[in-house]
Amino acid sequence: MLSSCIKRQIALAGAKNLVLGLTCFSSSLLHRSFSAGMSSAVERNNVDNNKPITRVLFCGPHFPASQNYTREYLEKYPFIQVDDLPLEQVTDHIGNYDLCVAKNMRFDSNVLSRAKKMKLIMQFGVGLEGVDFDSATKHGIKVARIPGGATGNAASCAEMAIYLMLGLLRKQNEMQISVKQQMLGEPVGDTLLGKTIFILGFGNIGTELAKRLKTFGVKVIATKRSWPSTLEVTPKAFPSQNEVIDDLVDKKGIHGDIYEFASNADIVVCCLNLNKDTVGVVNKSFLSSMKKGALLVNVARGALLDYEAVVHHLKSGHLGGLGTDVAWREPFEPDDPILKFKNVILTPHVAGVTEHSYRTMAKVVGDVALQLHAGNPFTGIELVN
Repeated sequence: MLSSCIKRQIALAGAKNLVLGLTCFSSSLLHRSFSAGMSSAVERNNVDNNKPITRVLFCGPHFPASQNYTREYLEKYPFIQVDDLPLEQVTDHIGNYDLCVAKNMRFDSNVLSRAKKMKLIMQFGVGLEGVDFDSATKHGIKVARIPGGATGNAASCAEMAIYLMLGLLRKQNEMQISVKQQMLGEPVGDTLLGKTIFILGFGNIGTELAKRLKTFGVKVIATKRSWPSTLEVTPKAFPSQNEVIDDLVDKKGIHGDIYEFASNADIVVCCLNLNKDTVGVVNKSFLSSMKKGALLVNVARGALLDYEAVVHHLKSGHLGGLGTDVAWREPFEPDDPILKFKNVILTPHVAGVTEHSYRTMAKVVGDVALQLHAGNPFTGIELVN
């Protein structure tokens, strides 16, 4: 019936008027989002209706390119259905899906208990702090992230960190004021040249950042919970991981050294993963240990920073500026008092949102959906449970 109705409507009205003529469809079919599923609905007429469709759910309206690019990648595979739902509707409908891309959704035991068909919850990126791993394991659901090093996500975040550093140093907000006031030669900015940059958390993003910073003539210091062993053995023709890091980092420390390193830095860049040990790590004590006038940049997670402590140190003038791509509460409140400071730059969580990284991650999600449909092992993702 679906096939004959579509063909009849196309013949009578043309494909562009198809939606207006679908009066022979049931209300349940009309309820399906046209943008999400109609193009593949036509293709599915040529698919065995008895063959199960693998259903993929993207949670919430934010980061829309994630589902749009994934749909584009999978448009030739009508047996994969990609939907997106508002966050408040996910709990009621999650039982219909096989694979879920979490984005901003929080998956607690209540939500996970309803995911009866779910095989895998993954992130369109790295952060999985919203997923209860233990509960997911209890319900037989695998959880995974997409490693940032292979997709360009880490490189994109590193570039954003440099953008925020330069924006603070060159006083981006004050430059816009000068433009509006038709003033030339103001404000007086500063350069990266000669600065000491403290990378707080030397993972994939920190590594990509250090690679790019060296060309600016800076000193790079970094902390990490554990560094590669000095006993690492590699063929002589290839540099060891230690040798690569030594070329990028002028001074290495562990997490216990963060106050000392902060006291020696002109700019601190937060690249840490968010977990129970790192929530609020940039607190009053940390900020007080920083040089007076030093800058703070965050391209990781908003909750790494203690909001009240940051506001206090901006007001006192001890903190020279804040550049952050992430917020304590997202989406960010546009009337938040912190935005009244001229030396604060906020971007809408777009550090990893680039054409290169999103196309690459969409391919990973699409390939995982195809692997799930075929019953093949997953590739391109890192399972965490």
